[in-house]
Amino acid sequence: MDALDRKILTELQLDGRLTVTELAARVKLSVSPCHRRLRDLEREGAIRGYRAVVDPAAVGLDFEALVFATLRWEDRDTVTTFEEAVAAVPHVLQAQRLFGEPDYLLRVATTDLAAFQQLYDQQLARLPGVQRLTSTLVMKHVVDDRPLPE
Repeated sequence: MDALDRKILTELQLDGRLTVTELAARVKLSVSPCHRRLRDLEREGAIRGYRAVVDPAAVGLDFEALVFATLRWEDRDTVTTFEEAVAAVPHVLQAQRLFGEPDYLLRVATTDLAAFQQLYDQQLARLPGVQRLTSTLVMKHVVDDRPLPE
């Protein structure tokens, strides 16, 4: 991957709806080579997909919390079962396995505190293998959905 590929990635992260012609103009390349590079980046997996970035507040998900999960055991079955169960909870927007304690960080979005409490009690606390959950509320996004650096 060279500097031109990185520029293509940067431009697409800023606006994923660019046409190939617009993209080529922004990276100062003719359309055919730009299109070829774009297809190569997609085929190689550097570009995993395209999607709309939706404002959570616009769809009523104004409340966000970070939930830290510590598992009772960290054997393969517990980890696999926990991760599959977390992936099945629609309000979990992101789940990351961490080194050390806690074991996982979950980013959760709900309509309000009452909905979060219900989700916490009825789904998150019942996830398989959970020893302890702690959570903190997101006050404000300072850096959100930033493109990867070149």
